[in-house]
Amino acid sequence: MIELFIDHHLVILLFFIVSILYSSVGFGGGSSYLAILALTGIVFTQIRATALLCNIIVVTSNVYLFIKRKEIDWKKTIPLVLISIPLAFLGGKLKISQHLFFILLGFTLVFAAITMWISKKIISTDEHQTKTNSTKNVAFGGFIGFISGMVGIGGGIFLAPLLHLTNWDTPKKIAATASLFILVNSIAGLVGQYSNPDFSIEWNLTSILLITVLIGGQIGIRISNNCFTPIQLKKATAILIAFVGIRILMKYFF
Repeated sequence: MIELFIDHHLVILLFFIVSILYSSVGFGGGSSYLAILALTGIVFTQIRATALLCNIIVVTSNVYLFIKRKEIDWKKTIPLVLISIPLAFLGGKLKISQHLFFILLGFTLVFAAITMWISKKIISTDEHQTKTNSTKNVAFGGFIGFISGMVGIGGGIFLAPLLHLTNWDTPKKIAATASLFILVNSIAGLVGQYSNPDFSIEWNLTSILLITVLIGGQIGIRISNNCFTPIQLKKATAILIAFVGIRILMKYFF
């Protein structure tokens, strides 16, 4: 175990940092975990499963705290997650080319980050979005859930920019909704992957990474509670998304 820790010390450190940063803005970090694990030479099917497990560990405590603080609007959130669960499961059963996956993911993340950064509409903590469109919520949740299950992420990194840009609610409530969305879709996507005959996980390394992100996630959610304003939450989200997207494109496209 000690030798494994030494051999993968950089990966473990990066997972720790990612879990802190992403949990602080309501994400699990699945996209970054995928990018980091791609450098290790681990089989791609194992990479997706490991990333989803880490997502689940990070956001579980986040969701608990968000529910405890009553920051989840269930009436608006349920349509988002209800259809996404079976579609995330179906997406998890599909196979996708590793190279194509990373190229598409990289472009999508960079586009989302740029759009969020230049958007001038930022909702204050006191402003509340009263009108809801259940049909749009179902469509958004279902599509993102399917893509998330297919590529091995929780989907929050796609959902949060969309909710910000449509003024869905306050930044903190969006972060809470994204955490719940990531949790349920990571579980559904993992179950979908598990149903495939080629499903496998390298448990020795994965166990270390799960403990690492558990500690980092606890630190991140407490940083969010004490340090971030709504504007900082939105800007930090954009920076994180851009970093991951550019890093992926540099490796798999350019």
